[in-house]
Amino acid sequence: MCLITFSYKNHPFYKLIVAANRDEFYQRPTRAAQFWTDEQLPDILAGKDLKANGTWMGVSKTGRWGALTNYRDPSNINENAPSRGDLVLDYLKSNSNERAYLKEIKENGKKYNGFNLLIGGKDSLYHFSNETNSIKEIEPGIHGVSNALLDTNWPKLDHAKKELERVTSNSKFDRDELFEILKNSEKAPDEKLPSTGIPYEWEKAVSSIFIKTDNYGTLCSTLLLVDYEGNAEFTERRYNVENCKIIDENTFKLVFS
Repeated sequence: MCLITFSYKNHPFYKLIVAANRDEFYQRPTRAAQFWTDEQLPDILAGKDLKANGTWMGVSKTGRWGALTNYRDPSNINENAPSRGDLVLDYLKSNSNERAYLKEIKENGKKYNGFNLLIGGKDSLYHFSNETNSIKEIEPGIHGVSNALLDTNWPKLDHAKKELERVTSNSKFDRDELFEILKNSEKAPDEKLPSTGIPYEWEKAVSSIFIKTDNYGTLCSTLLLVDYEGNAEFTERRYNVENCKIIDENTFKLVFS
């Protein structure tokens, strides 16, 4: 994912509300979200990166969920680094609790290119980035992460968080309102653009919540809603890269064991 905004223990009905966009090069092969029965992992629901075989966001029937963004630092890229998508998948497969799993990652985190990792279980939610090598338990509230650290004040992330707070202030909000947040293509004004070491044209192009360029952009949006009883709803909406229209939308319902 390249933008994740979420409400944690901040809504009267949903313990967790996640709205996220995955941005990627269009030619990278991808499988839509589904249960991983072909991989003998029927409890895991996630999309699949068919190049590296990991995932950017997924959930397990055991009550685990995880999501990942890249940390943007073009001066520190290792072309031979292992896939960051394994970090989410390995957590979903793991029996370790969140803090124990992140301690394992922390020991070897620098071998990966920069990342933000969000992982949660039934009663806790954590963030870890190998940029700071710091494990952080997340407090209730509205949060978000893009290609910098958690809750960094980038214009698109600030806007997404503000809109998520507005939408979810209604206890009976419409899920399409969450998708509308993720479809916003307004770019940041020049004076508020982040400075991450990429050319101005790219900095401008990727400053919107929903991204569209000739070869890179938002491929899908994902919602995850989990109530206080452990009932979860996972919806993925995928887009045509030519015209940004919806290709398909699939919703899965789970009851955490």
